[in-house]
Amino acid sequence: MSDGVSPDQAQRALASGDPAALGMFDRLLARDPGNARLWLGKAQALELNGDGRGARIVAQQLADQAPGFTAALTYLAGLRLAAGEPDFAAPFRVAAARVPYDPNIPAAHVEALAAADLSGEAALVAAEARRSFPDEAHFTLLEAIHTGAAGQWAQADALFGELGADHPQRLLHEARHRLRGRDPAAAERLLAQVLASEPHDIAAWALRGIAWRLADDGRAAWLHEQAGLVALLPLAARDGLLAEAAAQLRDLHASARLPLGQSLRGGSQTRGILFQREDPVLADLHAAITETLDTYRAQLPPSDQTHPLLRHRDVPWRLAGSWSVRLTGGGDHHKAHIHPQGIVSSALYLVVPDQAQDESERAGWLEIGRPPPDLRLDLEPLQVIRPREGHLALFPSTLYHGTTAFGSPGNASAERLTVAFDVVAAPGTAASSGPPQAAAPEALQRP
Repeated sequence: MSDGVSPDQAQRALASGDPAALGMFDRLLARDPGNARLWLGKAQALELNGDGRGARIVAQQLADQAPGFTAALTYLAGLRLAAGEPDFAAPFRVAAARVPYDPNIPAAHVEALAAADLSGEAALVAAEARRSFPDEAHFTLLEAIHTGAAGQWAQADALFGELGADHPQRLLHEARHRLRGRDPAAAERLLAQVLASEPHDIAAWALRGIAWRLADDGRAAWLHEQAGLVALLPLAARDGLLAEAAAQLRDLHASARLPLGQSLRGGSQTRGILFQREDPVLADLHAAITETLDTYRAQLPPSDQTHPLLRHRDVPWRLAGSWSVRLTGGGDHHKAHIHPQGIVSSALYLVVPDQAQDESERAGWLEIGRPPPDLRLDLEPLQVIRPREGHLALFPSTLYHGTTAFGSPGNASAERLTVAFDVVAAPGTAASSGPPQAAAPEALQRP
């Protein structure tokens, strides 16, 4: 501890967006100047306080002095990506050349490239790492994953054939591969194995929904199409709250950036956990969201211990992660994705561009249920939601979701300001029943 401040306190301040985090890290570093994690915290706190240049300098020094510290490499790559540098992932190559015996560096390099939709480059890095670290089977899996995502299905198929252990992550990714090959039966067999051991795996349920749709299996409707699972509800907000929250969030976005590893393509996303900030306006917004969530829960179908969301219908809920996104036209959008840590996902519309009202353009609309682009499937969204200011979209976290672009590239003349969060079951309250087995589709339907 230093001056009454602990590293955990500094990290909590950083996560809550408290500008005082910078001073906390400075005091901690005065006592422990060689601590790389504290220097990374300082870099992030500098960015939080609007000093992007200072954050970049500290991050670069960390990468130079501690090339094996992959968290710093990833942070520096994110800063470079936000600055528009094409070779944003160069720090990983430099670090790997300096510490060639560390397999964690190429693993983090692969992850960063994939997060920026550079699947082909990620596959090449994984292939090189597989040759350099022949005893690390993880790199074969990474090469298979990203080769498939890059569209080289046959090569990926051969790589999956080389893999031995049937651990859940390998099975999950091979199921994704089988969906790319339009083999829903094979995908379902793999996903059933994952869910037998990990019945709450949101990513597995999301892929299972796609497999069932491809197979025209009636369980797809039970999983995602029951009335009430997807809803757009008016926010239970006091007068003036939306405008006040929008003003607060614009201030936060002034020092925010495009994050690496998120669904966002363009625009900015706030740092940390939004509702951990000590701000009365955000506290009011949190309370309004909680009240609206109660309305959503009340109109859900009955509790169902075999359903990934409805098994949690009658247990306490709480908000987990929370953040704000600001898009300003120019083709900004979210690609199709899921939030695998939650049970309910969301989009609260604070500001909506005028062009979003045009039924023919559907600019910035929320598409729910369209598969992610790397699967190369022609399934349409299950629902499309037109954004409405002051309304909260809620839907199961097992549904892929993304937005259509608004504004032509190079024309950033509009604004779309949202808040999003994950809903989770309170600890110790979740049901533990497994997934439904292969019963007759009609036996799994609910009125």
